[in-house]
Amino acid sequence: MGCTNGEQATIETTPAATANTTSNSNVAASPASTATTTANDGLLAVVAKTKTAVTSGDFVQAKKEFDQFEDVWKEVEDGIKAKSRDNYEAIEKNMDEISGELKSTQPQKDKLLTALQSLETTINAVSKS
Repeated sequence: MGCTNGEQATIETTPAATANTTSNSNVAASPASTATTTANDGLLAVVAKTKTAVTSGDFVQAKKEFDQFEDVWKEVEDGIKAKSRDNYEAIEKNMDEISGELKSTQPQKDKLLTALQSLETTINAVSKS
């Protein structure tokens, strides 16, 4: 029985050590880096929801979804502008194009999907830089 208890103690200790290792790796990430990643994830979530609505032809819903983009964008635009002016300008251009198209009386699905894809690609590029 003494060996069995020792084995159980070893098994219980190993997950605890793994949990501590995971915690330490989270501490290593800088708060600014984590905030930017979270905000970029928020931007990508809005783009994905907007793309879904556009794909189904629901432009009213697409406009509602994309209106949320500006709120998230305000949180990160200065950081992105400082990191990469080219990406910042590309995002701003896509935002204007998408917003304008969604306000149109007859939004063009293909044009919107192309602009949304471009926006998504640029946001992903910012996340990797």
